[in-house]
Amino acid sequence: MFNKNIKLVLAALVIAYAVYQFIEGNIGNGIALLLLSSMFIFLYFRNEIILMSFLKMRKQDLEGTEKWLSKIKNPEAALVTKQQGYYNYLHGIIYSQRNLTQAEKYFKKALKLGLNMDYDVAMAKLSLAGIAMQKRRKREATTLLQEAKRLDKNNMLTEQIKMMQQQMKKI
Repeated sequence: MFNKNIKLVLAALVIAYAVYQFIEGNIGNGIALLLLSSMFIFLYFRNEIILMSFLKMRKQDLEGTEKWLSKIKNPEAALVTKQQGYYNYLHGIIYSQRNLTQAEKYFKKALKLGLNMDYDVAMAKLSLAGIAMQKRRKREATTLLQEAKRLDKNNMLTEQIKMMQQQMKKI
């Protein structure tokens, strides 16, 4: 809801007031204000709109996810680089149901900007491998599948990877 710079300014102001409360002897108020400032710092690194979008995505509500993402008007200015990666990652998932060319563009941009979790990178590469396979680019799909398999440390995507490898043999 707030710009990323406004969040940092609010956090600094709240911390300054917390220090003032400590000096005045109001220790409880100072601790509560420090906790409040930690919320602003948390929301600097984790955008609240992207968090709500992930909650909608978890419920398989693609329209709701797109609605929440549309509230971010200028992602380059409003989001940190990793948040921009997740913004594009969520758009890639949404567009993978509609337009594969758009989805491919969003997934590549998300990988370029960076994603925090190896699972998310593996999922993006697996999705790109599926798109490449549908566009008859077997070599690219094979390398993306191998990268996704290497990144999937918790073996959460092994079934999807095996299924895609079997489909690649048919091509």
